[in-house]
Formats: sequence, C-alpha cells, structure tokens
Amino acid sequence: MPMPKRAVVIGAGFGGLALAIRLQAGGCQTTLLEKRDKPGGRAYVYEDDGFTFDAGPTVITDPSALEELFTLAGRRMSDYVELLPVDPFYRLGWEDGTRFDYVNDQQSLERQIHALQPDDVEGYRRFLAYSRAVFKEGYLKLGAVPFLSFRDMLAAAPQLARLQAWRSVYGMVSRFIKDEHLRQAFSFHSLLVGGNPFATSSIYTLIHALEREWGVWFPRGGTGALIRAMVRLFQDLGGELKLNADVARIEVEANRACAVTLQDGERIELDMLASNADVVHTYRQLLGHHPRGVAHGRKLAGKRSSMSLFVLYFGLRTRHEDLRHHTVCFGQRYRGLIDEIFNGDKLADDFSLYLHNPCVTDASLAPSGCSSLYVLAPVPHLGNADIDWDVEGPRYRERIFDYLEKHYIPGLRKDLVTSRFMTPFDFRDTLNAHHGSAFSLEPVLTQSAWFRPHNRDSTLANLYLVGAGTHPGAGVPGVVASAKATAGLMLQEAGQ
Repeated sequence: MPMPKRAVVIGAGFGGLALAIRLQAGGCQTTLLEKRDKPGGRAYVYEDDGFTFDAGPTVITDPSALEELFTLAGRRMSDYVELLPVDPFYRLGWEDGTRFDYVNDQQSLERQIHALQPDDVEGYRRFLAYSRAVFKEGYLKLGAVPFLSFRDMLAAAPQLARLQAWRSVYGMVSRFIKDEHLRQAFSFHSLLVGGNPFATSSIYTLIHALEREWGVWFPRGGTGALIRAMVRLFQDLGGELKLNADVARIEVEANRACAVTLQDGERIELDMLASNADVVHTYRQLLGHHPRGVAHGRKLAGKRSSMSLFVLYFGLRTRHEDLRHHTVCFGQRYRGLIDEIFNGDKLADDFSLYLHNPCVTDASLAPSGCSSLYVLAPVPHLGNADIDWDVEGPRYRERIFDYLEKHYIPGLRKDLVTSRFMTPFDFRDTLNAHHGSAFSLEPVLTQSAWFRPHNRDSTLANLYLVGAGTHPGAGVPGVVASAKATAGLMLQEAGQ
C-alpha cells in the first residue's frame, strides 16, 4: 500500500484552511504553516478590553461552500459553528438622507426602488435575471474549475462573450437602472473583492445573485469562530497546524519543491506544496533564489494590484440598535472617489465607508451593553500613493470619527472605550501583501480566469496556489472555491 503523500500549505487564511481540510480528508498527510500566533490570515481576531474585533471578512455569502468542507469530511458544520442570518443584508446610506435597505425580499426591494425611480422596478428585474445568468455560468460552473491552459479559457469564451464580460460592473448596472443611488447600490459589490466598479468585469455582478440565492450570514462568535471551527475540523481529521511558523524559503530540486525552511531554521520536507501567501511574495521572496521565482515574481509585480484598506476598530460603552449589522456609507462622490482610490497618488479629502456593527446580531462580541464596531475605508495601495501611514493613520482615524459622529453615531467620542487601526503598512508588513494590497491582483478581465496566476505552477510541477491571488479570486466564496479547484489538482497528483 503506497504511503500517503505529505502536503504542506503555507498560510492559514480561509483559502489555506479550506485546502488543508480537503487534502487531509482526501488522504494526504497535511501540515498547515501560519506565521502569526493565530490562524485566519485576513480573518485574524483582535481582543481589547473585553471587545472582540474580526480583523477582516465579515460577510459570509455562500454557506453551502463551507458546509461542503464538513460534509466531505463526514461531519456536520452545525456541530462546529452556528451561522446567523443577517437582515437586511446591508443598509445603504447617502449624505442627502437617502436610505435603502438591501434585503432578500423582492416586494420590499421593489417598493424601495419605486420610491426612488418607478421605471427602475422593471429594470431591476432584468438586472436580477442577468445577474443570475452570470452567477450560473461564472460561479456555479466555472468558479471551482482550474484554468490551466488557454484552451480552458477558449472553452469559456462563448459564455463570457454572451454575458458581455468586457463591460464594467457599473456599466452593466447602468444599462438596466437609471437612478444614481440605485446604480451605486447595485454596483458597489465589486469593491468587496477589491474591484473597481468602473473597471471590473461585469461577471462580478454575480455577487448580487449569490447573495439573493443563499443570503448573508454571520457566525455566532464572529468570523473568528468560523476559522476556529475549520481549524478544529482539520485537526479532528489528523492534520497538523503549526503557528509562529514563518516560511523563509521554498527549496527546489529538479524543478520540484522538496521542502520549506522556516525563519528559525527548521526544514520541513514535502511531496506537494501549496501557498496561500501573497502570490508576489511567494515568487519574489520564498522562491527568490530560483529562476522561476525571479522571472514570475517580476511579472506578477508588474500587474495591477487591488486597492488597500484603512480599517478602524473601536469599542463603545453603548449599544447602537439603530445601526444595522452592515452599513455602506456613500460619500458625496462615487466615480471620482473610486478613481482616486484605484489610480490616485494621494489620499482623497472625502471617503465612502463600510461600517460593521455585529452586536445587533451577536451581543457576545462586546461587554454587556456595549458594542464592538469597525469601519473600513478603501484607500490607494502603496505602489500608487507613497503615504506615510505612521503619520497619516492617526489623522485619518480622527477624520473618520468626525464623519461617523456627524452622520451615523452621535456622541461617538464620549462613548469610546478602545480603538486600534490597520493601514496599508500592516497589509504589507504583517500579511506580506505586495503594495499593501488588500485583495491581491485587481479583478479586471485581463487578470481573471486563465489570465490570473494558475492554481498549479506551470514550471514547478508540485507547486500550487490557493487564495485571492489565484482563480477565481478574492472574497470568502472566491478563496474557498480556489481551494476546491486546487485540491482537485493536488489529489489527482497524489493519486488519492
């Protein structure tokens, strides 16, 4: 009987964890290496003064993809973690006082649309039908299919052409909807995966249908509770998680990865290797001693990166039941601001924000009567804007607090208990993200599917990628789908 293959996965983010679970369940003895003191990657958890803050992803939109990980391991997700429904999905707010509750109820949506622009009710119905068609082709059919050759891309080309994938998200929404508030309401989703609504392929309108199909969910105990559930599943299956295991180098022999060396000098031998680390970091740093790493790292570094984020976490000694779980706070500008975020060389004077108030769904994330919140502002990545965030970070925090106090949370500062923030420097230094990008490569059409770094390297036969930098892309459903695509290739190689 052949020995099980030894697989190593670098990085315990959502993608790395999902891949490690699939490999371990498929019969590969898998070791998961995480450089930080806790798993999660972008879904790290901070705990300050009794407040729990999810560092990153807070919107769970395809619970079936997560459920599948537990099912294939012969377990039930409900035994590990509870998902709570979020309603409305988002409340959208504008400075002119307009509010729109984005719910999974057709009548309520149409009533709110009619109040803004009666003609857009029929337009929205047509947009939803289009979004569902893209969801079927782009997510259900192709999301977990690896694009390893250009033939794979050609096979998908007729569907992509029929769905007019060359159009932008905003451009496609505008073909159906006239009102500017509503155009923003149905095009902002691409920002959740690092995409500019005015440049990202209209394929990403599928996010709307995905949310309407399965709803929006939040794990009891926060996103960190979902990460802990995935870790427990992996370990229950016999997998090994090593924390504080910072990979310094991928060793290569005869065009195959044979081991990884950690910063502390430990060497771990392997049969197969997958990296959930930033793709540019994987090639330029971890493989920087090898010709493949030098050449491919240079190529990837020249591609367009997604924007970065400034994330401000704060605890208040009051509850804010008037705020929804997710609030999108649109500023005075939309197109102009987004253009500055993606292409500008400095910080804009205004901002649009995403405000997360999870205690309306799960009060356990803060002390009794208190609330844990975070607010996220998209900002330019460091390759475009040379901002000294050590100086600008505290200033930006105060500007955002001023704005929230004026528009959404009166008395914020007098109720403030604790705060911390994350800047593009943290994405660069803690998460090894190229240019401090929050979502890896920007999801434009020319950097999607076959044009994105492949799930399996074309030169180093047993090196694989998983996570936001490979197909299909960023976001929790995207990186979990990337794990399915990559696991299929690795288990095929292992003969499991």
